[in-house]
Amino acid sequence: MAKIGNKNLGDAKVNKNDEFYTLLEDIEKEMMHYKKQFENKVVFCNCDDPYESNFFKYFALNFNSLKLKKLICTCYAGSPIVYEQLSLLDIEPLKIKKETPNKAYKIEITEVSDENGDGAIDLADIESLLKNKKNTLMLLDGDGDFRSAECVELLKKSDIVVTNPPFSLFREYITQLMKYNKNFLILSNMNALHYKEVFPLVQANKIWIGYGFNLSMVYKTPYPNLLEANRKFVIGKGYNPDEGYVKVPGICWFTNLDVDVRHEKLLTYKKYNEIDYPKFDNFDAINVDKVSDIPADYYGIMGVPDTFINKYNPDEFEIVGRSGDTDWVLNECKFFTPPSQELQSKYKKQNKTWRVQNVYILDENGIPNIVYSRIFIIRKENNQNGN
Repeated sequence: MAKIGNKNLGDAKVNKNDEFYTLLEDIEKEMMHYKKQFENKVVFCNCDDPYESNFFKYFALNFNSLKLKKLICTCYAGSPIVYEQLSLLDIEPLKIKKETPNKAYKIEITEVSDENGDGAIDLADIESLLKNKKNTLMLLDGDGDFRSAECVELLKKSDIVVTNPPFSLFREYITQLMKYNKNFLILSNMNALHYKEVFPLVQANKIWIGYGFNLSMVYKTPYPNLLEANRKFVIGKGYNPDEGYVKVPGICWFTNLDVDVRHEKLLTYKKYNEIDYPKFDNFDAINVDKVSDIPADYYGIMGVPDTFINKYNPDEFEIVGRSGDTDWVLNECKFFTPPSQELQSKYKKQNKTWRVQNVYILDENGIPNIVYSRIFIIRKENNQNGN
């Protein structure tokens, strides 16, 4: 079932097809945990055309309940599904867009009032937003790319960035956020944890996972959904795959806003033994196949699955490094012992997927069994006595 989603992500990276539109319900599920952190903040959605973006829709509808100071949205020129998802802004200022469809623009919202007097803020009120002189719409000189000078200036003036950035540009996107020291709540694939631009930030406790982790999400796209299993998943969620809805697996929220789970102590109860927790043959660390299997009484280095990140408490554990990171393994890792060149040649013949930087355990016949990516962790000293 994951093939169509992974293929779509792969196509996005190769062909720069990045039109994956997040559903409102998924934004609501994550945002419910952060509301107090948004009070009196300037929110910037810098990959979000209001014609399509549910991020704009969410923050516009919840502007007052979140007590936002300002909402800024910018769009990238020439989106392929303009007018389909949120064609609610068919008002005079936006006719500029229809006359010049390839022009990017920005919207700044500083006031949202109950225009129709029904006691609730709804889409009818949003249609009147830009008639309010305190709210503005302006064409951008450039194409609205988040890296453009115009968008960078808006970024500097913002407090929190919330969006679904282009999958193919996530490395550049996160690097820019860190450069300008911005708070953020953004979506990406779980594989981003392996990026050399991302993992060191996780390791340094500068970014972490939000509440949504390793999700299979439904996105609105302009791409065809042709695989039956994927179509069934989409239909099961109440959407029509013939209208461009696709399942994409392995999606995570990345953030540097505080989350409760980062302060929860991991409950461990298993006891260490050499049979259940063998050491790798190229790293002086034990293998732990499941996060729930982390031994309660082991204080050396452990290799754990990527899913550990969802349970990571920086007060309890230290992240030492990651297998597969060639530069770190070969140049910095102090508990890595590479096999001889002769053995390396032998292992490559025995197992075509064998790589010196990846963890492995030799079987009884001396053939390397490759263990999937491992994050190396160690308990912090103040937790060794259960404190």
